[in-house]
Amino acid sequence: MADAETRRRELAHHEELYSGFAQQHFAKPAVRAFRAHLAGHILRRTGLGPRARLLSLGCGIGDTELLLAPAVGRIVGVDFSPAAIRQASEDAAWAGIANIEFQEGDLDTIRFPDASFDGILAIFLLHHLPDEQLRELAARARRWLAPGGVFYSLDPNRRRLSGRLGRLLAPKLMERYHTPGERELDPAATRDVFSAQGFFAETRMYDFLSTPLAGLWPGAGRVYGVARWVDDLLVRAPLLARWGSNFELTARVGESGTGRGVHGGTP
Repeated sequence: MADAETRRRELAHHEELYSGFAQQHFAKPAVRAFRAHLAGHILRRTGLGPRARLLSLGCGIGDTELLLAPAVGRIVGVDFSPAAIRQASEDAAWAGIANIEFQEGDLDTIRFPDASFDGILAIFLLHHLPDEQLRELAARARRWLAPGGVFYSLDPNRRRLSGRLGRLLAPKLMERYHTPGERELDPAATRDVFSAQGFFAETRMYDFLSTPLAGLWPGAGRVYGVARWVDDLLVRAPLLARWGSNFELTARVGESGTGRGVHGGTP
């Protein structure tokens, strides 16, 4: 598990992030467009439907979860930041969304019965976890998912070119988002962690330009739309795949609750 000092720094960073900055930043057009695209994309990739029970780990202020709520049966969002959970709960109440619950907690404290969920999300979470904790999360996710369930995550690619560009053009913004304990991940190695737990796992790139541009120029909604259109072409180009910005992992449990394998993916 993460050591106490790393956890303290991560929590302090996220408490500051979710005490005003994130709420203002996430409300801007390009970031809202990104979240709307991501919510629809998650539903298409996972196949989760109106009766699905969904767990979202590292939910932050719940902006993606609130978009997903009308399309699924129930959502439980978990985050270790009290400020984030307060904001998410207030937004859910204000919007009158009754099938969503937000809980304060982390991987050291949360407990769920086996087969409690049909889907688990981890949006920009795995890259905050050290190797041991990542393996533990994969094992827990395998237990928490019902037969036929699916785990979906989105994280920065270790080889991404956009990270270099962001550090060059907007280093202060990059620092605002990043904490000392996080890292960029290797897609194949991440996939293998979940395959080792019996998942049918695959990875692919989610974007090249659109999400980084939303972070750098959050007010430019039209720019995001054009960049997303370009990304939809680029993610289909195998020779470019290794340089993408963020990769998605889709890991499924067999209908029988058993099975082990890897279904292709980004190298």
